[in-house]
Amino acid sequence: MQRQSSGRVRLGIIGLGSVFEPYAALIRELRYEGRLEVVITCDLAPSRSQRGNEFLHQELPFTTDYNEVLDRDDVDAVAVLTSMSSHGEIAAAALEAGKHVLVEKPMSIDLDEAASLVSLAAAGPGLLVCAPHVVLSPTYQALWKRVVDDEEIGKVLLARARYGWSGPSWGEWYYRTGGGPLFDLGVYNITSLIGLMGSVERVTAFAGTAIPVREVEGEMIEVDNFDNYQILLDFGDARLASVTTGFTMHDYRSPAIELYGSGGVAQLLGDDWAPQGYEMMRTDSAGWTVYAEADPTWQWTSGLRHLVDCLVEGVDLLVRPEHAYHCLEVTIKAQLAATTGQSQDVVSRVERLRYDPNDIYVQRSGKITHDSRIRRHREDKAPGLAKST
Repeated sequence: MQRQSSGRVRLGIIGLGSVFEPYAALIRELRYEGRLEVVITCDLAPSRSQRGNEFLHQELPFTTDYNEVLDRDDVDAVAVLTSMSSHGEIAAAALEAGKHVLVEKPMSIDLDEAASLVSLAAAGPGLLVCAPHVVLSPTYQALWKRVVDDEEIGKVLLARARYGWSGPSWGEWYYRTGGGPLFDLGVYNITSLIGLMGSVERVTAFAGTAIPVREVEGEMIEVDNFDNYQILLDFGDARLASVTTGFTMHDYRSPAIELYGSGGVAQLLGDDWAPQGYEMMRTDSAGWTVYAEADPTWQWTSGLRHLVDCLVEGVDLLVRPEHAYHCLEVTIKAQLAATTGQSQDVVSRVERLRYDPNDIYVQRSGKITHDSRIRRHREDKAPGLAKST
């Protein structure tokens, strides 16, 4: 991979809605490090013309036409942070323009369009980084190392995942066709489980619209999409997992991911997009071992940092478009299964990647590196480790 000759990535931002705000904090950090600069911002709504300036603390050109962003020679990469239904169209146009692309989840809401994105990324010069970026979490990395690489709980036979909340009071499209909690929330759990258990072979689901009328931006609207899901994933060889998601969950105090193996149990605490450490028990030892959160500063927006690392430092791309496509196929097939009442075969397959933090994060002078945090985290007697029986 050819690095940026300037050592700095020039970014165009397409979409200045609610998703842009958390990305802005990381963008300011990367700009302070001298590794990123924002060239232009874009949004369909002219009323948002000042949001980029306000959140990034600088005066920037603004346009309502994303093609103006893609036509600029001084834009190396774009961040596609729009509503879900336009992700695929904009990402494809950006790749065709030779840009590197970070696209928020899902990469598309259409499988054919998503397949085209994978092909464009494979054939062209631009890298494609697809959210969600949960596999880049140092805590996920550490759990993956113990469960998959070291097989500390034996073969994973059964799993459960959950992520939901009561639903947004903004963005009517969340409750329309092409939105919904499966694309918005369940995709995190599906991505996490695929990383830990491999390719999904078959999916079935129950779903419905539990709250048919919602208040969005002060108006009552009728919901025309499912807002409540129970999904079952078949990974083959009698290995199964369930995913619970919906705009119907006010709160919870359960682990994000539970993995039941032939020799023990592992649980990712918190949410997989905002982990709070993990815990394990093994049949050959007494009680549970709790491992503290590896990096409390890690954010779910870190795919942008990973893209910059790839372009500036030459780091290998770990968030692969093929994995995002497989996750999307599972998601779409789950929705189809819920609609038809029939289980759906999943056609695509993905290779298991080695999600090792040392393959993702790079040494940066003057900072504690992520990989050194993980090394401390993996030690059996690491600070912060507690054991209960």
